[in-house]
Amino acid sequence: MDSHRWENVQALFHDAADLPKDAQQDFLKAACGGDVALLADISAMLEEDSRGASLLDRGMADVAHEMLAGGEAGAIPSRQDFGRYTIKKMIGEGGMGVVFLAERSDLGSLVAIKILRDAWVSPVRRERFASEQRTLAQLNHPSIARLYDADTLADGTPWFAMEYVEGTHLTSYCAQNACSITERLQLFRAVCEAVQYAHQQAIIHRDLKPSNILVRSDGSVRLLDFGIAKQIETLEASAERTMTGLRLMTPAYAAPEQISGDRIGIQTDVYSLGVILYELLAGRLPFDLSTKTPGEAEAMIIGQTPKSPSEVSRQSATNPLGVGSAAWTDLDVLCLTAMHKDPSRRYQSVEALIRDVDHYLKAEPLEARPDSMRYRLGKFVRRNHASVVAGATVATVIVGLVIFFTLRLTHARNEAVAEAARTQRIQRFTLNLFQGGDESVGPADDLRVVTLLDRGVQEARALDSEPAMQAELYQTLGGIYQNLGKLDQAGNLLRTSLEQRQKIFGPEHWAVAESLVALGLLRDAQAQYEEAETLVRDGLARSERNLPANHPAIAKATSTLGKVLEDRGEYGKAIQVLERAVTLQSAPGASTADLGASLSELANCHFYAGHYDISESLNQRALKIDRQLYGERHPNVANDLINLGAIQQEKGNSVEAERYYRQALDVIVVFYGKDHQETASAQTMLGRSLVSQNRLNEAAELLRGAVDIQEKVYGKVHPRVASALNELGRVAMQSGKYDEAEVDFRRMASIYRAVYSNKHYYIGIALSNLGSVSTERKRYAEAERYLRDAITMFEQTLPAGHLNFGISRVKLGRVLLREHRYHEAETESRTGLDILSKQASPSISWIQKGREDLILIYEALHQPEKAAGLRESMGAGEEPVAAMRK
Repeated sequence: MDSHRWENVQALFHDAADLPKDAQQDFLKAACGGDVALLADISAMLEEDSRGASLLDRGMADVAHEMLAGGEAGAIPSRQDFGRYTIKKMIGEGGMGVVFLAERSDLGSLVAIKILRDAWVSPVRRERFASEQRTLAQLNHPSIARLYDADTLADGTPWFAMEYVEGTHLTSYCAQNACSITERLQLFRAVCEAVQYAHQQAIIHRDLKPSNILVRSDGSVRLLDFGIAKQIETLEASAERTMTGLRLMTPAYAAPEQISGDRIGIQTDVYSLGVILYELLAGRLPFDLSTKTPGEAEAMIIGQTPKSPSEVSRQSATNPLGVGSAAWTDLDVLCLTAMHKDPSRRYQSVEALIRDVDHYLKAEPLEARPDSMRYRLGKFVRRNHASVVAGATVATVIVGLVIFFTLRLTHARNEAVAEAARTQRIQRFTLNLFQGGDESVGPADDLRVVTLLDRGVQEARALDSEPAMQAELYQTLGGIYQNLGKLDQAGNLLRTSLEQRQKIFGPEHWAVAESLVALGLLRDAQAQYEEAETLVRDGLARSERNLPANHPAIAKATSTLGKVLEDRGEYGKAIQVLERAVTLQSAPGASTADLGASLSELANCHFYAGHYDISESLNQRALKIDRQLYGERHPNVANDLINLGAIQQEKGNSVEAERYYRQALDVIVVFYGKDHQETASAQTMLGRSLVSQNRLNEAAELLRGAVDIQEKVYGKVHPRVASALNELGRVAMQSGKYDEAEVDFRRMASIYRAVYSNKHYYIGIALSNLGSVSTERKRYAEAERYLRDAITMFEQTLPAGHLNFGISRVKLGRVLLREHRYHEAETESRTGLDILSKQASPSISWIQKGREDLILIYEALHQPEKAAGLRESMGAGEEPVAAMRK
């Protein structure tokens, strides 16, 4: 036997000996590559090795068994050799060692202890074990199992203690929990972050697979088994490409260069991540190697291209992920780019893969592009645009391609192909937006969003030959104009889209229903609530008649109807509708983003209905979803923070409310700019908390700016304008400028009456505020009239026991006190306090004022014991302020 063959025999023998006995033959069949003699030689060595009876020849599993069973003292290592750790049980055997569950005696915490099997037999194995130990010591990441301790037994056998992870393999976890596509990608993203961290430490894992990734019950992931990981700088060693490291990987997840023994790098881990993602999406591995010979398996991994995950999904009886054909296009690109045979064509880093996962989750274009003839041709055309235009031959080819694909779309009658063509057309449309005035010199550097939108409208108008595409783009652009506060332009585009879709598809098509809902949402933003409700109900009814009950469009239309009802002040009806939307959007495969939006609207309804604890719980759920989907710096997160701040404000915690509002405003200003309507709304909320803290100058500056912005966007008559006026009126009141306050509150009431047809609790708030102005001016009869009208409005629009009832009753009690109508005053003040004390913080100003009024009322009624008891409960022995005696 020559030296090279003997070296190969030794290496394969040690590698096989590292494995459990039932896995050794499968490994050798794959590693020997059809060399029957080599397989027989190593099998014989393994057989002889298994017969050894001395301690030197025995496996670590036997030693460990005797150790735990309490063998003779001195014959085998005892538990004391593990210092502070007490062995509980064996939890795994394979690879290089045996793994035990152990407990640290001084802390009571559980750890996993790994012991090198047969340390005396193989110096190579001992070095590999030490390498894993060094690698783990170098890594400190929340998604990588941590190294805690390391030592040797009395006989020199090395061991180390690491984090004990109790969880489920990644693919099993997703299957058992019926995880949605978003949930699977979020788990996959967490794995990628751990691998990217290892790469930043110059470590390549080289054996990534679902069994090395555990998901804990809290949804966090842990990456395990760095047994064959390598420092990047050591990968060039010649022995590495011919010996153990390349043979210990799992073939099903191994990159082609690992199988062939070529140079490996960080793209090798990228490939394995691509295989894991493929399995998460398609439900099976890209290649079935179970019945293949080693040579066939190698040829398949190196030479064959797997079916796309979408093709596998279409061939299955069901689509458990509920992913549409347009979404599959991007998912295919994610998987197949990561798994490209050529390492140079893969994502060049795990960070690049993470970026495209994020792009998918945010419904943004991917950085990767399909590896196809059309893609390569498109790149050529863009690089050589002038030459292509000038060259008649190339022009003829392009025309031929257009005709070819047009004929395919005309005759195929295949929804998936049509969806792919639509996606590509939109991609071309989007690219055209960013072209500068002279295409030969590239994109313009000074493009603004409005410029892009205006250019987009022009591009869309040029699509007369594709009316369906044109109508879809009109709707998309209309929605963007609406978000920018350009409501007239939005209305024109959305109406045109609706008209075209009705003409193309007929009245019952789902696209017509979608347009009706979109136009209804615009009318809601314009405070045209009656028309908004009519449009949305119409769209929802058409969707329900023509789409499956679990279709996302039905859930979205249901949520939109709930929002319109909420904005109309019909909170009971809105809660019922939004609860249905949440149920629909909680089903497997539904959009998590849509669920978050519906939870936020449902939380708003409960807030306006006075159910603050329910609202807070729902807002916290929405905030968790939005942070997972979008990160910390997104408008949806800001909206959740504003809602949580409003709850604190209503509970009397204005300082805590200010903290939430400032966090939200920071996000919104960065996202939208200083002159956007959402910025103005956030300023209004922050101003409200500052008024409550008597920081009037700060509040006034913010609120005046908010009024100006909202008037520019919505005009003079809109609820957002009235909301800012309400807070400006409070500033004027607390500054003693009652004339200014009355002007602000009267205008506020006028706006709400016009918008809500004289029936909304906002009108009651305006009337209550006017009552406060009249009270301060000592016009008590006028104040009483305003306050009783406010209470009547609240009775018509709010549930009994709402916070606004309590405040208005306390205010009315104060007026009656000053008119010396003490018995009536006691009834109103006591009723108001009973309402407030059930749901508001004791520090809320109206609770304090109501108690002070009651003390004065009891003194006037000659009931000193009640006055004294109330003083004692307030913890204040001093007289109420003199102003309250009037």
